[in-house]
Amino acid sequence: MPLWKVYHPAGAFTAEDKKILAEQVTGLYASIPIPKFYVVFIFEEIAKDACFVGGVLNNKFVRFKIDHIARTLPGPLIREWWVRKIDALIAPYVKDRGYDWEISIDETPFDLWSLQGEIPPPFESVAEKRWVKENRASSYSQEEKLPVSLALTPGIADR
Repeated sequence: MPLWKVYHPAGAFTAEDKKILAEQVTGLYASIPIPKFYVVFIFEEIAKDACFVGGVLNNKFVRFKIDHIARTLPGPLIREWWVRKIDALIAPYVKDRGYDWEISIDETPFDLWSLQGEIPPPFESVAEKRWVKENRASSYSQEEKLPVSLALTPGIADR
């Protein structure tokens, strides 16, 4: 699950802005693909004169705090690519409107997460593909934990 918490000045985003941004970000994650319902957005307004950056009042600051649980970003090249991808996606909402902004991404352990009482199925498993299609959590069998493209190959035998 990516959980996006967006801390922003009061009135920075309209209800329509919030809806469109959440849809665009959800689309980005769905292209991986992960189930759309994994993506959660929480917008939190910051009262005027309540945000300080470097000890200085900043009423034009937006903070994006993102928790990644469903996937991790392997290696510095992919991490930089992803942050730049997010920067480009949010630019019309912050950069183009004259806001200062910051993004941080935390990656938390996959095994400390559940949805509607279900432990999410493994990446690329039969169950995960079903969750993507149905866009909801549901129980699954041991067999559904297997990868969609299971390729069993001969092992090495004693000679």
